[in-house]
Amino acid sequence: MTQTLAPVEVRGRLTANAPLAPLVWFKTGGPTDELFEPADVADLQDYLRATPADVSIWPLGLGSNLIVRDGGVRGITVRLGKAFASITVEGNTLTCGAGTPGISVASYARDNAIAGLEFLRGIPGTVGGAVRMNAGAYGREVADCLVSADIVLRSGERRVIAVDDLGYTYRHSELPDGAIVVGATFAGVPGSPAIIGAEMDRIATEREASQPLRSRTGGSTFKNPEGQKAWALVDAAGCRGLRRGDAQVSEKHCNFLLNLGSATSAEIEALGEEVRERVLAHSGVTLEWEIQRIGETA
Repeated sequence: MTQTLAPVEVRGRLTANAPLAPLVWFKTGGPTDELFEPADVADLQDYLRATPADVSIWPLGLGSNLIVRDGGVRGITVRLGKAFASITVEGNTLTCGAGTPGISVASYARDNAIAGLEFLRGIPGTVGGAVRMNAGAYGREVADCLVSADIVLRSGERRVIAVDDLGYTYRHSELPDGAIVVGATFAGVPGSPAIIGAEMDRIATEREASQPLRSRTGGSTFKNPEGQKAWALVDAAGCRGLRRGDAQVSEKHCNFLLNLGSATSAEIEALGEEVRERVLAHSGVTLEWEIQRIGETA
């Protein structure tokens, strides 16, 4: 059922019944009741204050690591675009808007001789999503370099939270319910732009060689269990290349699910659940979803 939304004047962009499939990597899923792209943080705060508390709010980044179900997302989807993609540097710290892609943060750090953020070259999303889920790759994660997160609460209140107060564990944070990350400050160490660039190139080359980056995918599907690799468990259970309709387990990297062309979100999610069942039966390990699944079934 569509939620009733209060009329609110904004400086950004509001779109009713907005399709979300074009905004997510899988290119599947239904619409959201309303898509809000705020002009700036103040615009977002005003909008949240004026929106009834019973209307759900959900933030969207670049749409990686995400399945939007075919029935769509009730309430309001907030997308932080170019207005939230600024980066400033002071010493060895970078302050970034939540809409900044991880690759942009890594590149800016390189250009300013700041090392320690190279792994963000391998994060296929924005700062906001990376902070929320403690994203990581190539031996590093956000918790290793984050100083603080700048958030707006569901009430519209803005707050800065230190990294030690985010309750970070593997691919998890304890951000307040309904909070939207609008920015973050990262700390690195002095480094050589040439060495930093070489490491970023290594990460890019390794990703290209091992992951289906040019496909309709959602990134890593399942979290790595303690001491094990999700892809190896999926492979050992005989799931490499497994299909359900146009949804397929990637043959290149079997912790990736693919939309071969006309898959539905239901088919992609059902394939993921079948993989979990097969892995449990084969190895006794229950894989946990890393990809976020939101919305209603059709």
